[in-house]
This record gives sequence, C-alpha cells and structure tokens, in this order.
Amino acid sequence: RPFAIGLCVMFFPTVVLGTINAVMSPVVQGTHAILEGQTLDLQAYQQQKDDLEAEARRREGKAWLVDDEVYEQRLADMGITDLGEIISMWAERTWYDIKAGFRQLVRDFFELLFNAAGLTIDTLRTFFLVVLSILGPLSFALSIYDGFHSTLSAWFSRYIQIYLWLPVSDLFSTILAKIQILMLQQDIERMQTDPNFSLDASDGVYIVFLIIGIVGYFTIPTVAGWIIQAGGMG
Repeated sequence: RPFAIGLCVMFFPTVVLGTINAVMSPVVQGTHAILEGQTLDLQAYQQQKDDLEAEARRREGKAWLVDDEVYEQRLADMGITDLGEIISMWAERTWYDIKAGFRQLVRDFFELLFNAAGLTIDTLRTFFLVVLSILGPLSFALSIYDGFHSTLSAWFSRYIQIYLWLPVSDLFSTILAKIQILMLQQDIERMQTDPNFSLDASDGVYIVFLIIGIVGYFTIPTVAGWIIQAGGMG
C-alpha cells in the first residue's frame, strides 16, 4: 500500500490530470469559440445602434445635444444676438446630459455587477480546481483503504463538475449575447421606422436583462451539477 500511494503521487499530475484536461479541453474551446462569434456580432450591432442614434439627432436638428463641436459652432454662429435662444439651448443640453449621464451610470453599475458575477464564477472555479489538483493524490491514496473506496469516484465527479463551470458559463454568456443581439436588432429596426422611439424604454429593458444575467451566472454550479452529480448516493 505505501508503494501504491507513492505511485499515485508520482503519476497523478501527468496521467490523471493530463487525461481529464485533454478530454475536457475540446469542450471548453468549442463553447468559447461560439461565445467569441456572438460577441463580435454584438459589438457590430451596438455600433450600428449608436450611429443611428446620432443620425436621429441630426435629423431632428439637435445634433448639438450629442456633439460638442456642433454645439460650440452653433453658439459661435449665433453670437450674442439671441440670448434667450442660447439660454434655452444650454438648459436643454444640460438636462439631456443629466438624463444621459444618469442612464449611463445605472447601466455601468449593472454592467459592473454583471461582469463581477462572471468573474466570481471563474475565480471560484480556478480556486476549486487548484485545491482538487493539489489534494487529488491524497484522495487516490485513501481510496485503497476500506471505508474510503468512494473517495476516488467522488473526486472524479467533483473535478469534472467544477471543470464544466467554464463551458456552461460560456454557453450561458452566448445565450445572453444572442438575446442582446435580438434586442439591438429590434431597437435598430424601430429607430429606422419609428421617429418617436424612446431610448429610455430600451435602456430599462437592458437593465432588467442584466439583472437576469447576474442571477443566471450564480446558477451555473447547479446546472453543472445536473450534468455530473458530485454528491450523494447517485
């Protein structure tokens, strides 16, 4: 038995971890490639929406609300001949900046929480895998003793389950990106056809979407547990 324990410690990193990682790596790479494709599409649609918003302001004759150069040029053209118009423009631009700033602040806050949720899952996954990798030889060694035979299967199931957190997270992120693309496509279509479309309503839906994503990220360990059961008599 001491000889068997020594073999477990010696060949564990290469044989056991190397084999599991080699088998599971294509799953991780495949889901990540799907996510990257959706992310590129998302960036393109977001840029198209931003361009349409600026174009809509120009059609309304209010490009000066979003463009500092246009605003300064218009003030320079007016001079001081129409003080009331200047004050009205300044008040409208200030109110627009306040609303846009508050809207962006709320968006940034929930986007921060959204990214933090994904980073938390990734960090915990890395930590758990490191602990299981370091203490794996101990589980293998104990499994040769009576009463500890289930230790080996429990270690395998837990390692594979936690390893699956990343591909499950990538799949969830892919679904979120696809939903966001559909939302952007709908906003773009409405901006092109409806001159009275409100971006405030669109931002409200986006914030709700981020909240759903934050909650969803913390269900990833549960979903991975449905794939590989890591505890109990099952």
